[in-house]
Amino acid sequence: MQTLNPSSMDRSAEFGRWKAQSLSKADLSRKGSVDEDVVELVQVLNAQEQFFTTSSCAGRILLLDGGINGFEVQKQNCCWLLVTHKPCVKDDVIVALKKANGDAVLKFEPFVLHVQCRQLQDAQILHSVAVDSGFRNSGITVGKRGKTMLAVRSTHGLEVPLSHKGKLMVTEEYIDFLLNVANQKMEENKKRIGRFYNCLQHALEREAISNSHPKIKEKNNPLYTHKKKRNPEKAHGKSITEKYNEELENDDDDNPGINVAIFPEDY
Repeated sequence: MQTLNPSSMDRSAEFGRWKAQSLSKADLSRKGSVDEDVVELVQVLNAQEQFFTTSSCAGRILLLDGGINGFEVQKQNCCWLLVTHKPCVKDDVIVALKKANGDAVLKFEPFVLHVQCRQLQDAQILHSVAVDSGFRNSGITVGKRGKTMLAVRSTHGLEVPLSHKGKLMVTEEYIDFLLNVANQKMEENKKRIGRFYNCLQHALEREAISNSHPKIKEKNNPLYTHKKKRNPEKAHGKSITEKYNEELENDDDDNPGINVAIFPEDY
């Protein structure tokens, strides 16, 4: 049986306090609550001792009026003309565009999730889950106070300007085309969330087995998980990555790497 040293016990206690404080507050996203499509996923994470979520968004299509200061839209300084977490239709966008006074931008923002982890090893496990599910732009941030955060994200977004100073700059036919693209991205986004949930369940099961068998845990260090996949014939079973490999080969992420990015940043 492994004995925790005093410093580890202190960090564990501090993590527990952070988790209790976070879960007593609303979700830190602009909406202030968890989206329906990721409620179950968030509940599973928050039920684990080593994780808690701080903010999330299941993915959405937005129409923003960013004023007249160019195409760089800053969310805090813009007006949300339309927001939906479901497929969008052209008529809704056309109606919303009539309210624009500046540079309106149509955006699709994919699923994003921020999870605080008890220690780096926990974050590495969750990072592998995210990458294996198609969220290849995910990364780990370690703060000065020891807070370890995992951001789950991908790069298959969309951002297109539609109007300038209130004047529509594209045709309705083009808007219809853009919405078809955005809706397809929304559907792919939903599939990746489902894969993330399934991968997470398998990872938690493997971790529970490893914790009950210390020798197995030593062999399953998450830092070397992907290296082991180079020789699948010697593995004990197929990984989640192998299962979804064909689906992810042709995805539209720009970053196919599986590196864990660690950035010192205070939270």
